Amino acid sequence: MKYTVILEEGPTSWGAYVPDLPGCVVAGQSREEVLTLVREAIEFHLEGLRDQGVSIPEPHSHSEVVEVDAA
Repeated sequence: MKYTVILEEGPTSWGAYVPDLPGCVVAGQSREEVLTLVREAIEFHLEGLRDQGVSIPEPHSHSEVVEVDAA
């Protein structure tokens, strides 16, 4: 499965969350670290859902970059 992950760069760290998996949020010192952590978090989240007998949500979020003239 492919889930959309939103990455956010802060002043001193990075964060990421998965819109299709509420509560699946991570933070780290670099973009690379956050990508590793969010992959682990998704796997852990899905494992927890399976253990609880809850169905795995199908991915339905998408992302696009929209360019605008900021002048």
